Amino acid sequence: MYQYYCLNPISETGLQLFDEAYKKSDAIENSDAILVRSAKMHDIQLPETVAAIARAGAGVNNIPVKEYSEKGVVVFNTPGANANGVKELVLAGMLLASRDIVGGIEWVAQQKDRDDIDKLAEKQKKQFAGCEISGKRLGIIGLGAIGAMVANAASKLGMEVYGYDPYISIDAAWNLSRTIKHSKSLDEIYTQCDYITIHVPLLDSTKKMINKDAFARMKEGVVILNFARDLLVDEEALIEALETGKVKKYVTDFANPVVAGREGILVTPHLGASTEESEENCAVMAVKEIRDFLENGNIKNSVNFPNCDMGTCVAVGRIAITHKNIPNIISQITQILGGEGLNIADMTNKSKGEYAYTLIDLESTASREALDELGAIEGVAKVRVVK
Repeated sequence: MYQYYCLNPISETGLQLFDEAYKKSDAIENSDAILVRSAKMHDIQLPETVAAIARAGAGVNNIPVKEYSEKGVVVFNTPGANANGVKELVLAGMLLASRDIVGGIEWVAQQKDRDDIDKLAEKQKKQFAGCEISGKRLGIIGLGAIGAMVANAASKLGMEVYGYDPYISIDAAWNLSRTIKHSKSLDEIYTQCDYITIHVPLLDSTKKMINKDAFARMKEGVVILNFARDLLVDEEALIEALETGKVKKYVTDFANPVVAGREGILVTPHLGASTEESEENCAVMAVKEIRDFLENGNIKNSVNFPNCDMGTCVAVGRIAITHKNIPNIISQITQILGGEGLNIADMTNKSKGEYAYTLIDLESTASREALDELGAIEGVAKVRVVK
């Protein structure tokens, strides 16, 4: 019997995919896996029993990935599962920034008691006029699942789309419309585009990438959209750019005291993936990842360990080992198994940066002594019996 614990409410559409071999736990203790959305896990004491964390979403900033990697805990995310929901909100953000729809709605609400509101509206509507997005240039920084969907949708709306992503995947490239112009530098995005939307992960290299220098290179009256991570934008430089008119509007999904209620900034309360469909899609993907890992030892969409798939185990036993990506570990593993008289039926080893993963099918069951010896190898973080 496997036990899982939910740190946040997870869609029942996903949880229903757990069968009778799984039990939803009321406490984190003794859990084999944890499902999480936005709850911060940095201060949580993780039990030794936990083998996997599944984030029902793409970003993992709320999870101490490095710490869990050292413990051999596999951290999954669900890339692309909420992409359509975010894409639609980005398009809505462009429209809200182009035409003063919010101002118009607020004005009508203020005049609700006037009998002549219809006539007054005809006189006042010009103050809420704006521009159309068709024919305008949109620059997209990051052409992953969300960026690619935004690019294709914006192109269909008549926008001239420029995309920048030096690390674009083959799948993403194939999914892009042929109308998308591939920019070779950020400078082309900054100097040519009327709208710029950011879709990159938050890394040391991307933190505050939209800074004073970037704003200086942009067109006058540019609209910036940020539905990725708030720290991608240097907000002090942003405020200055708004005050000088360099930036016409800033639309963000991340509320904080700097941007909330400030003129020229439209802030939504982290609504990007807050759709019924997105939550269901993320939950379904997260549960499938957890099940395949716990039942078969397979890894897909992990942010800290490599993808690894040996299918369903047909051998007598299977063990999974998370460890450091350093020399001589594999030879030590095979030596211990051979010394215990255990014959290897199949084996795969994959690495990802500092960490690696080894999945081994055995023709007989590994003893407790053999497992303890494997766990004692320097660099090995966790040894788990899959079957």
